[in-house]
Amino acid sequence: MDFTPFRHRDFRLLYAAQTISLLGSMLTYVALPYQMYARTGSSLAVGLLGLAELVPLLITAFVGGALADAVDRRRMVMATDIALGAGTVVLATMAHSPATPVWALYAMAAYMSAFNGLQRPSIEALTPRFVERDEIPAAAALALLRGSVGMMAGPALGGILLASVGPVATYALDGASYLIALLCFAFMRPVPPGEHAERPGLSTIVDGLRYARSRQELIGTYLVDIVAMVFGMPFALFPAIAERLGGASVLGLLYAAPAAGAFVASLTSGWTRRVHRHGLAIMAAASIWGVAIVLFGLCDQIVPAAICLAIAGGADGISGIFRLTMWNQTIPDSVRGRMAAIEIISYTSGPLLGHAEAGVAAAWFGVRTSVVSGGVLCVVGVGLCALLLPRFVTYDARRVSAEQAA
Repeated sequence: MDFTPFRHRDFRLLYAAQTISLLGSMLTYVALPYQMYARTGSSLAVGLLGLAELVPLLITAFVGGALADAVDRRRMVMATDIALGAGTVVLATMAHSPATPVWALYAMAAYMSAFNGLQRPSIEALTPRFVERDEIPAAAALALLRGSVGMMAGPALGGILLASVGPVATYALDGASYLIALLCFAFMRPVPPGEHAERPGLSTIVDGLRYARSRQELIGTYLVDIVAMVFGMPFALFPAIAERLGGASVLGLLYAAPAAGAFVASLTSGWTRRVHRHGLAIMAAASIWGVAIVLFGLCDQIVPAAICLAIAGGADGISGIFRLTMWNQTIPDSVRGRMAAIEIISYTSGPLLGHAEAGVAAAWFGVRTSVVSGGVLCVVGVGLCALLLPRFVTYDARRVSAEQAA
């Protein structure tokens, strides 16, 4: 694995902040659905958390993308980090009362999602400012490593904390992670906008959408990711599935297994540098994800279920490396924040819609049918993307590099 990007001080600070914040966020990621399920006993209610998070995300991500191209990205990240930390304080306070109304849980889910939408474009647009162009693939692999470790350790720790000290302390630790991340951001150098940056507004958002529409290879990365996440991500059903596979003690394992697979994929990702047909590789990885989810839905024991989820996570991790490389090597810095907003909407709204889809399908047809049919639809959807987006399928990084050099 290539650790060259760590030679840059600002990248080290950014990486540390993202790692700590992700680990903390995973605690809330487990605690909030758990609290909702404990309050209602309904997989549908848990799934609808995704819809409560989706609408504000769709709005604020576009706003955050426009701001990321027009203001100091470091200041933007720090301001939203404070707001997110305050949200965890509210969640911890609400967790004191077993009679917390369901609508309040939905409201806080929407609040946290809104400020995540504002923050993420600026964070995603920082990395290309801190590393050299030829270090971008290595930075993408390191991002996968960070994400997989956070997704693996965070949910497992969240499950342990929920069982041992309860949701109040769990939310409090997430709040502490935001404070530590804030200190890291404070020591980073300022990242002002370009000299000819446009004032943020509706017109700049529209210009960003037009640019994305003109790049079929970028649309392909977004669309394949959304298809895979909407139909092939049954995470909202994990509390119900855990009851069948061994009880609450295995819930953390279900959340951690995909991250474990992604972790292994990141450690063995050196071969990805020799792959230049990134679009084709993304579609292959997404198809493997769908097949693994089908097999997961058919499992009745925790060990094979966890293995299937690990395979799915590894495939998603490899797809992520190619997506990040395509984005960061081809998108100009002047529109990087707005493209990051679309990227964030694709890989964040996809799972949120997936939670809702899985919850509704489980309520109508049962948990197993929801999982298996979702995996099948994932594979079918990827095939349709291949038919509709030929330039995405034929994308070759060598050709793009030659064109940019010319």
